[in-house]
Amino acid sequence: MNGKIRLSKSSISQTEKEAVLKVLDNGFLGMGEQVKLFEEKIKNFLQTDMSVVCVNTGTSALSLSLSALGLKNGDEILVPSLTYVASYQAISATGAKPVSCEVDPRTLFINSDDARSRVTKNTKAIMPVHYASSSKGMSDIYKLASEFDLRVVEDAAQAFGSMREGNLIGTEGDVICFSFDGIKNITSGEGGAILSSDHDFIEKVKDARLLGIEKDTDKRYLGQRSWDFDVKNQGFRFHMSNIMAAIGIAQLERIDFFKTKRQKVVNKYINELDVLIDVNFLDFNFNEILPHIIVLKVKNRDQLREYLVKNNIECGLHYKPNHILTKYASNYSLPVTENIYKSILSLPCHFDLTNKEQNFVIRKVKEFYEK
Repeated sequence: MNGKIRLSKSSISQTEKEAVLKVLDNGFLGMGEQVKLFEEKIKNFLQTDMSVVCVNTGTSALSLSLSALGLKNGDEILVPSLTYVASYQAISATGAKPVSCEVDPRTLFINSDDARSRVTKNTKAIMPVHYASSSKGMSDIYKLASEFDLRVVEDAAQAFGSMREGNLIGTEGDVICFSFDGIKNITSGEGGAILSSDHDFIEKVKDARLLGIEKDTDKRYLGQRSWDFDVKNQGFRFHMSNIMAAIGIAQLERIDFFKTKRQKVVNKYINELDVLIDVNFLDFNFNEILPHIIVLKVKNRDQLREYLVKNNIECGLHYKPNHILTKYASNYSLPVTENIYKSILSLPCHFDLTNKEQNFVIRKVKEFYEK
């Protein structure tokens, strides 16, 4: 195989390029009517009654949500350790403390029983992460939240376009945060979105993404800005630009193609590799999700990874547990998470992955275990 097989990548067509050029020709590059249109199209796609607020990254979506909920120093947020560090950084940016929790070894979703055991008087919220695009187990999290009066901020960065119990993620819940960065299910270059039915929360988010300037969102949608304004709360420069929104709108039009191809890639991996006794897949319905990544639990993970890399196949490690990072080190162990981390490996999965490339990846995985 000539050239490196990418683990993940953006799929950009002429439609996205032309959309960006239109914004450039218009000359209004910041937050404006394209952002409003993208928010409306997301809402229509999801067929949701929730409000949609677009921001500049998925991490900003998380951080802004926690800030708008009033999280502060001394507050604790329950979060699975097995997630990208962005989840933790969003929490600590508010001054709150991320409390690392175990995951379910079958799905790598946060373990609700372990999370329950870590609730204290300082616990104010829980942040379940939609690992590998799945949120199987979410009903238990909302039961836990109801029991202890906790807010739920769903880190759905990987899950846009995925289903939960027959509905698209984003149709119900407390606070839901998506990511649209370069390699997500759809991209806006960078970007994210916050969804909620909590009106007061949404109004705070809208102001806070524009430096806390009250009602500036309405002006920006019209291509204007506020000159005579008031600021009462901490704000951030987290708004989305028209350029980003234009890319996102074009990508949203292609989402059905993305979903079909990514599901085809995942199902082929399962059909070809599930026969290997040293390879196991996560326990959820891949046909209900729009797969962002495909994660395997494998024997001799490091040796397999080295073998694939030598054959020009990129692999991923999703993710290094946060409770063993210096900044977020815990004074307790999470044996399930720590053991699983040693076995997980992500294979190439993206819209532009060719049949020839995937066949090569599959052949090399089989070679490793059959030699």
